[in-house]
Amino acid sequence: MSNKIQKIKGFADLFPNEAAVFTFMEATAREVFERFGFGELRTPLLEKTELFQKSIGEDTDVVGKEMFTFPDRKGRSLTLRPEATAGVMRAFVEQGGYQPGMVAKYYTFGPMFRYERPQKGRQRQFHQINAEIVGAPEAQSDAELILMLDTFLRALGLEKLSIELNSLGCPACRPLYRQALTDFFNTLPADELCEDCRRRKDTNPLRVLDCKVPGCKALVAAAPSVTDHLCDECAEHFAQVREVLDAAGLTYVLNPRLVRGLDYYQRTTFEITSGDIGAQTAVAGGGRYDGLVKNLGGPDVPATGFACGMERLALLLGDKAPAAPDFYVAVTAPQAANAALLLAQKLRASGLGGEVSYGAGSMKSRLRAANRISAKHCLILGEEEFVNNTVTIKDMVGDKEQVTVAHEECLRLLLESRSASCSEGR
Repeated sequence: MSNKIQKIKGFADLFPNEAAVFTFMEATAREVFERFGFGELRTPLLEKTELFQKSIGEDTDVVGKEMFTFPDRKGRSLTLRPEATAGVMRAFVEQGGYQPGMVAKYYTFGPMFRYERPQKGRQRQFHQINAEIVGAPEAQSDAELILMLDTFLRALGLEKLSIELNSLGCPACRPLYRQALTDFFNTLPADELCEDCRRRKDTNPLRVLDCKVPGCKALVAAAPSVTDHLCDECAEHFAQVREVLDAAGLTYVLNPRLVRGLDYYQRTTFEITSGDIGAQTAVAGGGRYDGLVKNLGGPDVPATGFACGMERLALLLGDKAPAAPDFYVAVTAPQAANAALLLAQKLRASGLGGEVSYGAGSMKSRLRAANRISAKHCLILGEEEFVNNTVTIKDMVGDKEQVTVAHEECLRLLLESRSASCSEGR
């Protein structure tokens, strides 16, 4: 039997080409979100289980079936975070210091954990990019969040996406809609709903709208529409969100069956989907959750936010090769090994990037190594270069010519080459 230890099912290793896509998404998120006035917040991966029970809802599939929950050595129940918003709101409440009229904007990214069947674009450890606005009740904050999400996805280079929009009402009008749903589902033969939905129709009928079982989805098509049950304030709020998005020229589709999988949502809810990644089409979604902060023991302040699934976005983006290094220092004489390392260090200190061979090898093998990492220049240090304190520079992407120069001249030529490449890139 092999003693090889393998990774846990549903947990993936990301090697450089794959990790580069995630780094690109994170860097783009930072650049875009900070233009909108958001700041980065980092919260723990591990939280008390009750945080998610109180925020997400005990009748949700996430809490009931999917969380990684276990007791610590003192018997306290802890959970690896299945989503980010609950932790962000917990941090907001715990920090204290909120004053009426304050608006806080946070973004976060990192791993989340759900015990579900691994499949394309979905792992048991997955990654999300989140953004949250706390303290703004206005419909304009909902619209700004959706516009920021659209700006971010376009900055990634994604175009073929569809935005779906809905309103889930508020505590004033949702009970009437819940009752209408319950009455409707009670008219159906019990065996026409899946086992989960037979339970949900009594405990949380909105969850039936989110069911992915084909038979349930077909039945839901005839269910009452939430938009027909909105109170005047919710209807006006939703109208203002749409008015801003229309004025901004953002295309969206109204979907009265759209609910989110977590109980804390109310009023505006939205989802962005792609038809290019198979059955798991949603790449981002969010909405408003005005009662969540109060439910977690904080002040009664509104909040709204979204989450992007990074694995699903990565499927759309494909692999991104790391940037080609400026140089590879090829050692072909043993006595030049230390000089090569010191030359590389001098070049890196000036902002250039590259690698160095630690020992001597044949010219053929060293050029092969330079090509393998797509280095723009191969810097050759052999016996003659070591004696004369020079370096031979071979162009690996242009005219393939080579020239032998002093170390200082090498630095100047490589900096000029990088500057020229940046100018051409613009």
